[in-house]
Amino acid sequence: MDKEAGQKEAGTVTGIYHELEHWNVNMGDKTVHAKRMPGFFRTIKNYTQALYLLFFLVPYLRWNGKQAILFDIEHRQFNFFSLTVLPQDIWMLSLLLLLLAMALFAATSVASRVFCGYFCFQTAWTDWFVWLEDKIEGAPHARRKLDAAPWNLEKIRKKVIKHLLWMAIALFTGISFSIWFVDAYWYWSTLIRLELPMVGWVTLITFFFGTYIMAGLLREQVCMWMCPYARIQGVMTDSQTILPAYDYKRGEPRGKLQRKTDAEGGTAQGDCIDCYQCVQVCPTGVDIRDGQQLGCITCGLCLDACDSIMDKVAKPHGLIRYASLDELEGKPVKKMYQHPRTWVYIGIILMAFGGIVYGLTHLGSMTLNVISERQPLFVRMSDGSIQNKYEFKVLNKTGHDLFVTVTAEGGVKDQVILGAEKPLLTHHGRGTSFTIFVRAPGENIKKEVTPIGFRIQSVEDPLIAAEYKTRFNGPKP
Repeated sequence: MDKEAGQKEAGTVTGIYHELEHWNVNMGDKTVHAKRMPGFFRTIKNYTQALYLLFFLVPYLRWNGKQAILFDIEHRQFNFFSLTVLPQDIWMLSLLLLLLAMALFAATSVASRVFCGYFCFQTAWTDWFVWLEDKIEGAPHARRKLDAAPWNLEKIRKKVIKHLLWMAIALFTGISFSIWFVDAYWYWSTLIRLELPMVGWVTLITFFFGTYIMAGLLREQVCMWMCPYARIQGVMTDSQTILPAYDYKRGEPRGKLQRKTDAEGGTAQGDCIDCYQCVQVCPTGVDIRDGQQLGCITCGLCLDACDSIMDKVAKPHGLIRYASLDELEGKPVKKMYQHPRTWVYIGIILMAFGGIVYGLTHLGSMTLNVISERQPLFVRMSDGSIQNKYEFKVLNKTGHDLFVTVTAEGGVKDQVILGAEKPLLTHHGRGTSFTIFVRAPGENIKKEVTPIGFRIQSVEDPLIAAEYKTRFNGPKP
């Protein structure tokens, strides 16, 4: 038994090493010139990547004379049309990050690296750069021929045009990123006059070179060796996860179109005609027929390529298809709703989304926080009245300064508010502090602690108001 187990283990290890040796991993010593082929998944990829037009265009939207969406770091606030989110509401950002992370994990557990294939900015920018390269230098075979050719005027012309266009996109990317954090029109006028502050130049230059190098020069090497998501995705997938997969049983043994049957002394050929179209369209240069690999970004372009060939040879689609490993091996396949982890992800996503919605709908235009004096709790005046001191902290979330009035509900009979006889000024976009005193006749104080509620209300707009409940301290009766 031990001998059989040892032989089995040795065979398994040998199989693993053989599989690793068979993989065609691009270590960066050559450029992957992927072929562009129309198809269903290419169309989806084009549409999802078109969403990045919002990245370039949204900062130019205006709302009430200001930029509609602005992450205003200088003034420590986030403007979203008429909504202003200040640092005190930063907990909603934590919920948003949690929601996005759980959505990514859920998508990965169900469909592997579908985010990489259709939504990742590295994938999108690289695809645009390669599209330009294809238009300027020609199809993949022409590009490889041009790379191998000696330098001449024609090669220099094409290379210069290509790299200048890449640089233009990289520059515009840096500008577009920057104007999410400062006013777009101010940024352009300052940039044209070459008067950007130091942080502006550093950001622009960093994004310029980062985009140019990663999307134009490194390309798939970023996905394979630099992206941490490619490394951790393995712990979020299992044999039930659907991903681009080659149907080995149907496709092997592969070979050209000429068929041989067992009766003719040969072996029946599988459906794979070994055309290498699936490899030629892969943006990372992997051969999906060798099994799941680190370079596969789940873009589905190999499915389009294979289906087009199956049409030509009059065979059904699906030789390469989105499928789980269990499905390919003929094992029972669970529905998505049968996975416990899917419900865990959905539950966390719904809770985070509910918290964000609650926070946004309960922001208010003004918040009030009242801190009562602790040392001493109260002061007895010369006329026998009792006075409490309160520190008011008002956060004005509107876009302009407001005058507010202060009133009190509850408390002690015949109490008087001191320090707010006239409307008080609150500054927009930040907190304003002022001191308020409440004085009440000593004979009217019946309890050591009496509940009291303060209300501030805008003079300009009575709908803008805030309340806070605290207590009035007095001596023991």
